[in-house]
Amino acid sequence: MKVLLINGSPHEKGCTYTALEEIAKALNAGGVDTELLWLGNVPTYGCTGCGACAKLGKCVRDDIVNEAAEKARACDGLIVGSPVHYAAASGTVTCFMDRLFYSAGRHLRYKPGAAIVSARRAGTTAALDQLNKYFTINQMPIVSSRYWNMVHGSTPGDVRQDEEGMSVMRTLGHNMAWLLKSIEAGRAAGVPAPVQEPPARTNFIR
Repeated sequence: MKVLLINGSPHEKGCTYTALEEIAKALNAGGVDTELLWLGNVPTYGCTGCGACAKLGKCVRDDIVNEAAEKARACDGLIVGSPVHYAAASGTVTCFMDRLFYSAGRHLRYKPGAAIVSARRAGTTAALDQLNKYFTINQMPIVSSRYWNMVHGSTPGDVRQDEEGMSVMRTLGHNMAWLLKSIEAGRAAGVPAPVQEPPARTNFIR
């Protein structure tokens, strides 16, 4: 079993990384492998709705999104981390998630997902609400913790002093490991995935 962790901060080893690292340690302790993918500190294009991914099987822009899509195909769970910018996920994470789920969401369907955010002070719950919507529209079980998945601080050292936040990260890792093992046990027992109902798209204006 393997979980892909996305670091959406422009700082490779900053506060978001510190939180994800704590989760990874808990997952590893539970027998789950992890891979951390940093999105980098260069601009990420947003989705233009061109529809090319339906024909190509991947995003027409061959960048970090397609790299993540290949890793998503092989992983069993996904955790996305973002700093809070103006009470929302960072612009890079937003552009990344739009394109990843539009072009490769099928690779993540039914796989457990979770989001974590890092902030100096506030805006965390709004950012979490934003990120969790990607999972709910894609039929992914959302992994929770004992509190909202957030850490606080201006530096990695500050985050490490956020005892409650770090506990929340560890609990999230333990819960993800437990759910992955439960899903694996279900498959071994012959429990099938849900039957897909054909989508029905309804416009509100007729």
